[in-house]
Amino acid sequence: MANIKLRNITKTFGKIKALDQVNLEIKDKEFFVLFGPAGAGKTTILKTIAGIEFPDDGHVIFNDDIVNLVEPAKRNVSMVFENYALYPHLNVFDNIASPMRSPLYKKDEEYINKQIVKVTSTMKIDHLLERLPSQLSNGQRQRVALGRSLVRDPNVFLMDEPLAHLDAKLRHHMRTELKAMQTQLDTTTIYVTHDYMEALSLGDRIAIINEGKIEQIGTGDEVYYTPKNLFVAKLVGEPEINTFKGELAEVNQKVKMKVLNQIHLFDLELDVEQELKKHHSQHVIVGIRGLNVSYSFVKKDDTQIEGSVYSFEPIGNKTILIVKIGDELIRTIAPNDLQVDIDQKIFIEFDFKNAMFFDMDTEELLVRHNQEEIIKEVL
Repeated sequence: MANIKLRNITKTFGKIKALDQVNLEIKDKEFFVLFGPAGAGKTTILKTIAGIEFPDDGHVIFNDDIVNLVEPAKRNVSMVFENYALYPHLNVFDNIASPMRSPLYKKDEEYINKQIVKVTSTMKIDHLLERLPSQLSNGQRQRVALGRSLVRDPNVFLMDEPLAHLDAKLRHHMRTELKAMQTQLDTTTIYVTHDYMEALSLGDRIAIINEGKIEQIGTGDEVYYTPKNLFVAKLVGEPEINTFKGELAEVNQKVKMKVLNQIHLFDLELDVEQELKKHHSQHVIVGIRGLNVSYSFVKKDDTQIEGSVYSFEPIGNKTILIVKIGDELIRTIAPNDLQVDIDQKIFIEFDFKNAMFFDMDTEELLVRHNQEEIIKEVL
């Protein structure tokens, strides 16, 4: 078991700063997710924890002990990579058994057999035990690599995109199994992904990484409902959050909002209005998720904005309906059986009670309605 801390970790590769003053604390027995786009520094953090990479500056701490110069084998970590790293000359059984036969963590054959039966049946590869890696599909190799990690009893599991090569159905199944396994194994897990669904469904907490820096650390609900900035808001959620310029206008001592070149001024919630009154600029960035945009094909009142159907994209049990208003594209959710034509006239309405407001310059979150209550609920 391990409580892991990273203190002011900096790592450079030539002129590229991969990690920039990274500070993290992963609690004992926590399932902690590192989430961000490709090249953000997620894998470098994982390798630094494993001891594969040494930081240029800062400290890696396991249970209050600084382990910067401790070799990977002596950190008692179990790591699974996206690229499998299987022994080509060993069959599936022996590949999975290999960490339990190493001199440092040697187990008896009865224990090895028991662990392999348990893990391979869970991951549905128990019928592949005699095959070599060259006789497996990519997805099967990934599960073997994952199984080899899970048979160990390490201080911490380090997982770098372990489900990346699995098909959608098996990936969903393995997400459920991984979370259950982590609870049963009672071990700290650090998991890297660029898939926001994996991050939200697996993580007790999530660290959002961007260009080697931590943007936000929080639960799935916290990063979704109260993102620290526009980058986090755009990264989490499908479809991507709608963002557009909003102009503040004071009418009879009340702050209202003008958007998308509309004549109509939209009312704001009292707490949002009071916070935006303090803002140094007349302009803000408005963020509204697709779930909070409604549509109709007949105009009912001035709160609706006229646009045209730009595209209609089915994704499983729902459809992303994209509406063009001037130069802006607004995404909303529609049922799969909706009948529409491209360029058809449509009217949308924003639910400003669920809108987020960001600073135009810093892109930091300024306010959203009931922000304090939302934070209390998600905590």
